[in-house]
Amino acid sequence: MSLFGIVSILIVISALFGYLNVRFLKLPTTIGLMVITIIFTLLVLASSMFNDTLLEQEKLLISHIDFETVLLDVMLSFLLFAGALHTNFQQLKVQRKPILTFATFSTLTSTFLVGVFSYFLLKLINLDIDFIYCLLFGALISPTDPIAVLGILKQVGAPKKLETKIVGESLFNDGVGVVVFLTIYEIAKGGENITFGHVAEMFLIEVVGGIALGLLLGWITYRLLKSIDDYDVEVIITIAAVMGGTVLAQSLHLSAPLAMVTAGLIVGTDTVRETSMSKITEQYVDKFWELIDILLNTILFVLIGMEILILTFDNHYILAGLLLIPTLLLARYLSLMLPIKLYAKKLDFVPKTNLIMTWGGLRGGISIALALSLTAEMHRDLFLVITYIIVVFSIIVQGLTVGKLINKFSQ
Repeated sequence: MSLFGIVSILIVISALFGYLNVRFLKLPTTIGLMVITIIFTLLVLASSMFNDTLLEQEKLLISHIDFETVLLDVMLSFLLFAGALHTNFQQLKVQRKPILTFATFSTLTSTFLVGVFSYFLLKLINLDIDFIYCLLFGALISPTDPIAVLGILKQVGAPKKLETKIVGESLFNDGVGVVVFLTIYEIAKGGENITFGHVAEMFLIEVVGGIALGLLLGWITYRLLKSIDDYDVEVIITIAAVMGGTVLAQSLHLSAPLAMVTAGLIVGTDTVRETSMSKITEQYVDKFWELIDILLNTILFVLIGMEILILTFDNHYILAGLLLIPTLLLARYLSLMLPIKLYAKKLDFVPKTNLIMTWGGLRGGISIALALSLTAEMHRDLFLVITYIIVVFSIIVQGLTVGKLINKFSQ
């Protein structure tokens, strides 16, 4: 199947399921698309008892899509740039200290806690997994997914100061989380050859280098936009910044997600908008990136729903996934406690911020993509099933109820 054929089928399916959601279910886009796709896939599985033609066609489609590469190397940069472009930079600047603490300290703490909890919990159900692989699972599941969070918070109407904390944390802990995962992945794969110094160096180069590259890309984009007044070319310049910046980050072994978040925040600031974009340019840039955001989100959550076809269904795996849902929530709650207490007096936090951020910390496609990158030795099938169960619960259950929780405690 050709690349054009695959993309065409995905867009047609996404458009159809998007229509069904808007016309009948009326759920937030990310939730509705995933629900419809899962139901459709389950119906296809059921229909295979009589005729497996449709099932084989769907499996053929999935087999031609490298979900990990498509998301992490292609879609993620566009989605993060689009999300950062429309994030309130002034609020983000005010909340920068807690956001950075959440994105670093809390992500690392959650990674360790999930690793420890899952290690002992899996032993209880007779799944003897080495601690390093449990820690690897902690790294891939701890970062909240900005793509899922942004899509749902837009429709919730959360207070700006709370929305900034959740969105800002998600934008940055995504990049940090990927770096933590890759670092632990190298340790799990390389064993005794990896030293603490090597790990620290790898982490710092990826994170600091990624942010530095993002600052440079943002500044170059700003200067180029400021020097001309042609909205068509200016939109193309923003596309070039994302695509060229991603290739450059990957070739230099820097964090492309952090680079794109940083560049998007700079280009989206009021100062840059006022001094480098005409009103018509600003409208075209915003509308273009909103459309890209919606289109890629739609395709992404259709793909997540379809990934059910590649899961290895085992009763122990399913039980582990269900048991780890509350475990993960507990680990996130504990990882947020110290930073929230530290900044609660300095900044105006809404009541029950920890509870809201715990429940509003959704997991999505990034966790599934990272789980897909595991090797068989790292218990890929087990952790993929667990991750999928957590992501489905997170998007559907937490996503549908986080608005009520925010309205209850933040009004």
